[in-house]
Order: sequence, then structure tokens, then C-alpha cells
Amino acid sequence: MRRITAIPSLPALLILPLPLMAETYRFSATAETFEGKPLYQEQHSIGGECVDGRFRARSHAVDYVALDSELGTEGEAFASKSLDYEYGRQRPSVDFRQPLFDERMQITNVDDTEARIVWNTPGGDTQNDTVPLSPDVVIDSGFVHFIRDHWSTLTDGRQVDFRFLAPTRGEAYRFVAEPTDNQEIDAYLVVSMLPSQMFLRWVVDPILVGFDERGRITDYRGLGNIRKDEDRNYTVHLRYDTSEPPCPLLPR
Repeated sequence: MRRITAIPSLPALLILPLPLMAETYRFSATAETFEGKPLYQEQHSIGGECVDGRFRARSHAVDYVALDSELGTEGEAFASKSLDYEYGRQRPSVDFRQPLFDERMQITNVDDTEARIVWNTPGGDTQNDTVPLSPDVVIDSGFVHFIRDHWSTLTDGRQVDFRFLAPTRGEAYRFVAEPTDNQEIDAYLVVSMLPSQMFLRWVVDPILVGFDERGRITDYRGLGNIRKDEDRNYTVHLRYDTSEPPCPLLPR
């Protein structure tokens, strides 16, 4: 006798959760000095899913391609970065490598309770630090997701406080993000990020970030993460393309 297998009714099938579809968001940015000299290009690839009508990043890879011979063979990658957003978009784990200086920076988010930092310095030393994490801490390019999550506050003209991880210092410093105007950035929203402590403002220039009305980053102007030499990083103006994301970037 042939065995009949029960088939769920149509209403039962309708309530089964649909699997999330993997999506990839690709874009690039060109880094220039403040005087307009091209230095390098960033090639970004973000893997994620569309969840509740919004793109949720899961992983992020960046290749840094030389446009200036001081950084290596023009057209070839000279540095790389990978990010993992397992424990939140604001606080990714990070693996950043600059072979030109034998440098590697690893930041591991452990259960969103602490960041473990291993820094292989250009001088050949290894520095280890552990920094407690709290909901207001932002790590690396997690600041882009932080701004999107506070979009309505910033576009209403109000500021948002947070703590920015400085991995080479092994500490998270108090910062403030606030809307501003800047003649070098033509964008729907320009956000200034600068230390809250007045004494740090004397030695740390603000970071300026531009976004279009859909939440796509258009500009970054400030200290970059690419080294000019063993003691200094380049200060850059990054200009991003406006590639189409798989689904909206901003909260509803």
C-alpha cells in the first residue's frame, strides 16, 4: 500500500517564515589630499540581507587600491580591511592590514561586552588591550550605521553623544555627532564628529561626513586610516559614488 504523506494546508504554508536572501552592496570611493591630489581608491563590498524593508550589513570587505606610486604599484591593492557585524552594526569586529608597514590591527567584539585589540605596530611591537563595550560605543566604520540609526535626530538639527574607540590608544573617547555646514561638502546632511572634551578639541580635528537624502554616504573628510609614514596617517577627502543598495538604508 502506498503511504500518503500529509501536506500542510495553504494557510499553514502562508505563515511559514521566508528565508532571508543574501544581498551584496558594492560601491567605491576616491581619496584625495585636501589639495586635490589623488591617493587611493577604496573598493567596498558589503554582504547582508533585506530585513523588514531595510538593508542589514553582516560583513564588509574593503580593498585599498593605489592611485599614487608612493603607496605602491598604481592600480593594485596595497591594504585591506574586513569587518564582521555579528554583534551589531555600530561595533563590528575588524581586521585591517597594511603590508607596506608590516602593520595589522585586529579588533574583536566579544559578545558585545568587550573589544579585544591586537595591534602589530609598524615598529615591530605587539600591543594588546581590552576595552569594555557599552551601547554607546562605536567602532571603526560603524559610525556610518550609527548616523543612519539616529537619522531623524540629526536631520532635526540635534546632536547625538557617543564613544569612539581609538584602538591604538586602547580606549573609547567621548564624542558628539552634530549636523553642520561645510563648504567642501555638498550633501543633504553633513555631520561633524568631534571629541566632547574641550582639551582634545585643541589637538583633534573634527571628522566631517556627508550623506544624501537616502542615507548613502557621499563624503568623508578628516584623518584617514592609511599611513603616510610610521608616525602619521594621511588626512583625506573621500568622495563616494552613489551605487544603488539592495534595499533602503534608513529606518522607516
